[in-house]
Amino acid sequence: MLVRSGSDAGAAADAGADLLARWHEPHRHYHDVEHLGEVLVYVDEMAHLAGDPDAVRLAAWFHDAVYAGVPGRDEEDSALLAGSVLSGLGVSRERVLEVVRLVRLTAQHDPRADDGDGAVLCDADLAILGSEPERYRRYVAGVRKEYQAVPDEAFRAGRAEVLNRLLDAPRLFRTEPGRRRWEAAARRNILAELHQLGQT
Repeated sequence: MLVRSGSDAGAAADAGADLLARWHEPHRHYHDVEHLGEVLVYVDEMAHLAGDPDAVRLAAWFHDAVYAGVPGRDEEDSALLAGSVLSGLGVSRERVLEVVRLVRLTAQHDPRADDGDGAVLCDADLAILGSEPERYRRYVAGVRKEYQAVPDEAFRAGRAEVLNRLLDAPRLFRTEPGRRRWEAAARRNILAELHQLGQT
């Protein structure tokens, strides 16, 4: 985990095991290890667009490390966890600050135009929106299961609000490869889900 020296290998292994355990928590049905794996693959594919690819990879590992289904709070708690863990492992202060910034960015997925690191992470995180129909259906089912305590009517209204906000964005993906690969499919998937929710 890009630690200071070989003597920290044991601490890094423990930190990695803790992170994996978090991603395997039983209440996760979409924000799980499959999602983590997909994000890491996409980050690697777009790493050449990032200024600090290692910071983006670390941010991917931490971006949903804390997940309680509370938007905004989850990202903040995940960012704080990243700062604490990485600082303890001897990661440089500059990189720790970048990782923390990137994790916080996933709350809104709105990087600046000149933010290559942020664009790569946000596109990788949102890539699920442009996935094949079967994977998208599993994603939707997973999200619903994570909010199973929410009554159907309230969930439909909240989900429709999120989806319409996404559709209203001038573009969902900030990198050129992301736009080519996922933009059109994401908008089709979102419209289809809104139709299924009875919101179109």
